[in-house]
Amino acid sequence: MKLGTLKEGGRDGTLIVVNRELTRAVRATNVAPTLQRALDDWAEVVPRLRALAEQLADDKAPGSFELDSTALAAPLPRAYQWVDGSAYVVHVELVRKARGVEMPPSFWTDPLMYQGGSDSFIGSTDEIEAGDEAWGIDFEGEIAVFVDDVPMGTSAAAARKHIKLVTILNDVSLRNLIPAELNKGFGFLHGKPATAFAPVAVTPDELSDAWDGARLNLPLISTLNGKEFGHPNAAVDLTFDFGQLIAHAAKTRHLEAGTVIGSGTVANRDAAAGCSCIAERRVRETLDGGKPVTPFMSFGDRIRIEMFDRGGRSIFGAIDQKVVRYTPPA
Repeated sequence: MKLGTLKEGGRDGTLIVVNRELTRAVRATNVAPTLQRALDDWAEVVPRLRALAEQLADDKAPGSFELDSTALAAPLPRAYQWVDGSAYVVHVELVRKARGVEMPPSFWTDPLMYQGGSDSFIGSTDEIEAGDEAWGIDFEGEIAVFVDDVPMGTSAAAARKHIKLVTILNDVSLRNLIPAELNKGFGFLHGKPATAFAPVAVTPDELSDAWDGARLNLPLISTLNGKEFGHPNAAVDLTFDFGQLIAHAAKTRHLEAGTVIGSGTVANRDAAAGCSCIAERRVRETLDGGKPVTPFMSFGDRIRIEMFDRGGRSIFGAIDQKVVRYTPPA
């Protein structure tokens, strides 16, 4: 089952069920008005949502309509909590190696995670707004899961059953603002603007055998200005799976339904797989040639992030965004 949110009906949008081909949809307001409400009452509403999805697949859903990705918000336009990990430790290792900084051994056993802004997630075709190209505008292709209520102290094995939806995202980063923030010793703020999500989030069964309960065994393809940038497999070189990430986030607190957990930048050790962000390519260029060559994004650049099943069908739809200059109100 695939779920999305239309940009209508207020800040939290209107929940829709989308067909597997990502061509048609139907409003689910008679079941749950928003995705957050559906996650709040998941056990109760999911059978009715599945029934609606079956009607849509059979072209029998009343009020179905042609899907327009530009009309979609993020599946969760705003969430009560957004925590992002760095589950591909090879990515962290490369960055620290290029800086000549030794990586603590604990990074391989204790996940890195930060809590980001979740009040204004943006849709798959919404523009990436930035005030200055000098901020170092970068994309980050990631996997994410949405959970129901997770009790504090939940084990990694038990955490798997709390994963209700899976999607992909673009965790936009402003690389040149991040170092000064981290030097303060208090985490990200300015360096992490609005995060963009794919058109839909899907139930794990939609992923078939590519999903093992906590990891997604498919390539994540990033295309910058029409040219492939990377296709690393999301299951390869994954140090911490989503069960481990959820358990880490829930170590000292309960996680409320609708919490979004990100994987961090998908990365493979094999350079032939390419990269899911510009920063990693610049690190590899520095290690290979002594200096970075690839620039960060400029106004007018376009990034596309997408994942296909083994039959070549887009699973979540494409994140397709243009970078634009933002001018603050007078």
